[in-house]
Amino acid sequence: MAASTNNHNTGEDDKLLSLETLNNRLSPDLWPEKIPGVTEYEVGKHSKNAGTPRWLADLEKDDINLLQEFGSLTLSQLMEKVRGLQNLAYQLGLEEAREMTRGKFLNILAKPKQQR
Repeated sequence: MAASTNNHNTGEDDKLLSLETLNNRLSPDLWPEKIPGVTEYEVGKHSKNAGTPRWLADLEKDDINLLQEFGSLTLSQLMEKVRGLQNLAYQLGLEEAREMTRGKFLNILAKPKQQR
């Protein structure tokens, strides 16, 4: 009966056998970095530059501040801001129409007559 027990144990041992190899470059948990924090710094440094969209990189500081201001508004505050911008655009349109009419009456936009 002891012989059958040994055969049974070797079968169990074969199930527990792992063919995985340990590599110190692939296992930061087993082999921590020599200077703590260097890996996180390097990843963060590259992700900031690589993750910044082109349109965001071209913005000026005032534009970024305005985006942050709009981002901090509630939905109702943002809708009020949009209504204000629509009203401003409408007023500018009316003013432009008045100035164009004025220019037409003053003949500012007329083409100069060619002399022969």
